[in-house]
Amino acid sequence: MQRISVLFATAALMLLAILNTAHAAGDPAAGREKSQTCAACHGEKGNTQNSMYPKLAGQHPSYLYNALKGYKSGTRENAVMNGQVSNLSEQDLRDLAAYYGGLEGGLHTLPLNNSGQ
Repeated sequence: MQRISVLFATAALMLLAILNTAHAAGDPAAGREKSQTCAACHGEKGNTQNSMYPKLAGQHPSYLYNALKGYKSGTRENAVMNGQVSNLSEQDLRDLAAYYGGLEGGLHTLPLNNSGQ
């Protein structure tokens, strides 16, 4: 009985891990094509030198995706960003997150824990 419980728990954790990474999966090449507007504030390849804007390069893709999704839904408020993402699709958000998340940046991010946070 204990062995079945362990197998079930292991399978459940694996499924959660797969689902957690799936929401931020995108096409970095497509994200690069969609990032031209972003470069005006966030700099070429997401490494802005202007401290008014955050650096995007090297951020965790799941963080970037959730931030963009928050701007799109209005739960994260910034007049400029809310307008910039209003016409983007879910796939566009995923692609941008994958692109910027895969770039080298001057950020020192901590590894994600098992819950993706």
